[in-house]
Amino acid sequence: MVVLSVIFGVIMIFAGISAMCTPLVTFLSAGYFIGILMFMYGIAGIVKAFQKRSDAFQTVMSVLALIAGIVSIARPGSTLAIDGVLIYCVAFWFLLRGILAATAAFQTRKFNKGWIWGLIIGIAGILLGVYTFIHPMFTAVTTGILIGLYFVEAGIDLIVFATAMGAIKDTVDQISEGIE
Repeated sequence: MVVLSVIFGVIMIFAGISAMCTPLVTFLSAGYFIGILMFMYGIAGIVKAFQKRSDAFQTVMSVLALIAGIVSIARPGSTLAIDGVLIYCVAFWFLLRGILAATAAFQTRKFNKGWIWGLIIGIAGILLGVYTFIHPMFTAVTTGILIGLYFVEAGIDLIVFATAMGAIKDTVDQISEGIE
């Protein structure tokens, strides 16, 4: 799992760099990016709801994300209203992802010496989300760069989380060896 997280983190970083290098192409296909992302999030949340009893809020958010993903994939950028909704979805996604990254950093600070990087990445995600909410028209022009930044941030977060999990696993292994 640790190696897979690092591999996905590196892939996300490269995808983010590609998106930042071609922001116009990324903006023109932003509906697909956001739609696929929300579609996958919705499916994962619904599967999680069936596997474990998740709370109603998570289930509703997953269903809404699935519906928004389907709409975005079926009609990306066809109207100004959908583009506006996508911009606010991006803003909400950045904000939520930043909060989750910061929370995870605080929770792993006892086990991970590099937890501060996760916190910095989380704060950057929060600031990016707030900025996107405040300046939606500017964001429409810079969507490609923002999506690229998100992918780079999420990739780094995956790598930091994977190293934290590796450190926790090593600690647990050392403790279990000491007990035996």
